Amino acid sequence: MTSTLDTSTSTEPQEASPPPKRPRRSRRNLGSYLILGVLFVIVLFPVYYGLVGSLMGERDTNSFPPALWPVHGLHPENYGDALDIIPLGNQYLTSVLQTLGIMVGQLVTSVLAAYAFVFLPLRWRGFWFAVFLSTMMIPFESIIIPNYLLISTWGLKDTIAGLTLPFLATGFGTFLLRQSFLSFPTELRDAARVDGAGHFRFLFSILVPLSRPSLAALGIWSALSAWNMYFWPLLATEDPKHQTIQIGISQLQSSDGDSPGMVLAGVMLALFPTLLLVIFGQRFIVRGLTAGAVK
Repeated sequence: MTSTLDTSTSTEPQEASPPPKRPRRSRRNLGSYLILGVLFVIVLFPVYYGLVGSLMGERDTNSFPPALWPVHGLHPENYGDALDIIPLGNQYLTSVLQTLGIMVGQLVTSVLAAYAFVFLPLRWRGFWFAVFLSTMMIPFESIIIPNYLLISTWGLKDTIAGLTLPFLATGFGTFLLRQSFLSFPTELRDAARVDGAGHFRFLFSILVPLSRPSLAALGIWSALSAWNMYFWPLLATEDPKHQTIQIGISQLQSSDGDSPGMVLAGVMLALFPTLLLVIFGQRFIVRGLTAGAVK
């Protein structure tokens, strides 16, 4: 009797189960892009209307509903009219000098103060740093009268020194650079001391070059704040030639030849420097503000 023995069992390979479906991100990304696009239009629209409105005539600016494009032709003479009413060249120079003075002063004082709070053996260092930061809680309006009396007594009205002197130090800049300096290991200072480097050599040869993102962020922030000042330059100056561009724009609104297009032309002339500074310095602002976040 013959018997057939199945020595092996043949089993068909089971089909691999399909991988779990990943959630589709296309709709989610599309929704994010739509939200960002709407926010982009909202943020950019004032700049667009300022640029377009500076080229409009009175028929377009006074129309209802408001025109979003110069329907009755372009009027580039608005810029010329603005230059004729206010001494824009002198005011531009005053604004630039004021901005540079405040920016350089805040950078120097913030670097020195932050270095002292991090690398110098000060007693009660945390307490003095807290006192230094408490100056940020004091509104400038509460000390504007003593500052005005000081520059008036010293004869600094209508001068660059009078415009910049009250703003040469800032608690925010000291805090920002202190956080940046804390991210560096203390062994770096010990190695520099062994190499014979003093405090100033270590600060300006090693620490400052390594802290360029934070310095750039502080410089851009100081420049934007100084350029947009209005109340203090209005008090510290009387001669239109020594006033800043922000005060000149307000003079356009109160002039005899008041025209919305001409006022917007002056606004755009004051806006271009800050707009370019933000566009080309945005990456430095982001890198500088996050430099001390991770130690």
